[in-house]
Amino acid sequence: MNFDNDKKCFLRKIDKSKKGSVDKAIKPLVNKINSLKNYYTTSSCAGRVLLLIRRGKKKHETEWLFAKHGKVSFNELKKALRRLPKQDVWFKEEASIFHISCRTIDDAQKLVNLTRNIGFRRTGIQSIKRKIVVEIVSTENIETIAAKSGKIIVDDDYLKVLAEEANKKMKRNKEKIGFFYKGLSCL
Repeated sequence: MNFDNDKKCFLRKIDKSKKGSVDKAIKPLVNKINSLKNYYTTSSCAGRVLLLIRRGKKKHETEWLFAKHGKVSFNELKKALRRLPKQDVWFKEEASIFHISCRTIDDAQKLVNLTRNIGFRRTGIQSIKRKIVVEIVSTENIETIAAKSGKIIVDDDYLKVLAEEANKKMKRNKEKIGFFYKGLSCL
């Protein structure tokens, strides 16, 4: 397949993410990328705050107790921890991530340069065989255990700090998404 056909076919596919749709916070950015001649998104996430259980090492073996793609409150987290399972529960704040297919290596390099200059430090070309794919990841993240064997191990003060810090990182993440959108006019 050539790039244009591949793009057309891919953008017609059903969203297979857990959420089932593009995050509202990045929909304009994703639409803008997909409108460009030499690029299209293959996956994306605006960033999120999670409470989760890991049942194994693979992504599909993870159960979300709480997930939000925006600002969180202490009360939301506290409420989610009331239904505490017997397994360990992890608190995570994850940065935005994008996988973007590019027409050429030069297009990929332009995208890498643009996004690194914005502050997406974990950006690079991930594939060049069948498709040229750039992974763009920001560095804002937190990961810590919140409950062990069915018992909460973080007190309310620490949970409040986690919510505050996650919100700061989500705000910075949102700013970078805005810069990314504006920077696309240079591609």
